Amino acid sequence: MRQSTLIFHTRKEAPKDEVAVNAQLLIRAGFIDKLMAGVYTYLPLGLLVLKKIETIIRTEMRAIGGQEILMPVLHPKALWEKTGRWSTLESLFKFKGLNSEIEFALGPTHEEVITPLVQGENLSYKDLPVYLFQIQDKFRDEVRAKSGLLRGREFIMKDLYSFHATEEDLNTYYEKVRGAYETIFKKAGIGDMTYFTFASGGTFSTYSHEFQTLSESGEDTIYVCESCRVAVNREIIAEQRACPECGSEDLKERNAIEVGNIFKLKTKYSSAFRLGYKDKDGSEKMVVMGCYGIGLSRLMGTVVEVSHDEDGIIWPLSLAPASLHLLSIGAESEGLKKTAERVYNGLVKEGIETLFDDRMDVSAGEKFSDSDLIGIPYRIVVSEKLLKEGNVEVRDRKTKTVEIVKEADLVPFLKKTFLSS
Repeated sequence: MRQSTLIFHTRKEAPKDEVAVNAQLLIRAGFIDKLMAGVYTYLPLGLLVLKKIETIIRTEMRAIGGQEILMPVLHPKALWEKTGRWSTLESLFKFKGLNSEIEFALGPTHEEVITPLVQGENLSYKDLPVYLFQIQDKFRDEVRAKSGLLRGREFIMKDLYSFHATEEDLNTYYEKVRGAYETIFKKAGIGDMTYFTFASGGTFSTYSHEFQTLSESGEDTIYVCESCRVAVNREIIAEQRACPECGSEDLKERNAIEVGNIFKLKTKYSSAFRLGYKDKDGSEKMVVMGCYGIGLSRLMGTVVEVSHDEDGIIWPLSLAPASLHLLSIGAESEGLKKTAERVYNGLVKEGIETLFDDRMDVSAGEKFSDSDLIGIPYRIVVSEKLLKEGNVEVRDRKTKTVEIVKEADLVPFLKKTFLSS
């Protein structure tokens, strides 16, 4: 990908009304554009990151048996009335059609759609368990849409729903999802700072669980137990001062960002929609349900919140819009142009994702500054000075370490040193 073809450019300053670091950096670096509070456009670089997050999540959902579907965003009022949430869910967007008195909601979540969907299949015990997931836009009438991608009115979410014959089967699958989530956050580069967190379970389970990533900018307060490496949120700590997992009372208060959650719904929604199944003896029993969410856009914002410095974003290799940022620096002689093109074409031929800053009217200082702001993991510099010795410069964005490598040895060096994983 050539940087000269990107019509969305970097900015020296973020919009004055953006206070969140993730929004400031993503807007300045040309990954997103703000349409209004809590609503963003994903530009080419931002969409590349989002698609990588999507691939990681989709891979892990399929690995635990998830079948992907795509449900409507537009929901009829009647479904939400069945669960009582039409009048109790404050963040629900509601409206009437222009030519009808029928009322609708924009989906913030999909229990009210997926439960009657599955109910229509007249399940027997032989059909269970079933695992269905989707990746889709969601809508919430968020009062405090001020945290960039962390708190949006429109956002992208993966939601998985599981359907079981027994609570025991739900409990077994619940632990599988926990493992899959831990893998997802590890692949996204935030595994070491993300904690499985006990939260209030409401009326249908002792606990629900969140996955909370430590961040000074986080709006949530959690209490970390290093003895068993889990955490409890503020609601739980108000009820009990000990870790629910190991009983330790040595809990450290930290700020964090919620990046995922899992709930044992049990029969809360299946009862509302009479979602049952026929057991072996022919008796009708209620299906037991679980639900499991990850906000893709929130995860993207969280990675930026915890992985940046004063110069810009520092993407993990797994999420970066490209692995390498190739910069052609100095007087644009024919020799330099040919070398830069040769290096770029060689990288592309090897299947190495590369953003090539081939802009002719931009100074070296601006190119270096933009490269740091965009945050691609490794930077390759081709310049007149290096060209004299047949060398290129390789710089690690995170560690800032620099290696001088022969052009002929560049691809083997990259594959062995940086891209082996």
